[in-house]
Amino acid sequence: MCIGVPMQIVEIYEDGISGVVEAGNTKKHCFFMVIENPKVGDYVLVHAGTAIAKIDEQEAKENIELIDQCLLGTTDGSK
Repeated sequence: MCIGVPMQIVEIYEDGISGVVEAGNTKKHCFFMVIENPKVGDYVLVHAGTAIAKIDEQEAKENIELIDQCLLGTTDGSK
């Protein structure tokens, strides 16, 4: 099973197929070859350095909350 981490595109390089994504205080290089028409501000699921799907902002926030609950053991969204 693969886990895609929800991240937001914050920069797209001139080549159009790569750039920078961010989640929390973490920024990573990412490839966009699998998704169509990436734009700064889009939310994507990232696996192994590649954006594998676009998701809407609500879905991204829900996934981030679930990841926090799993990693931090919280159930109410607090950290």
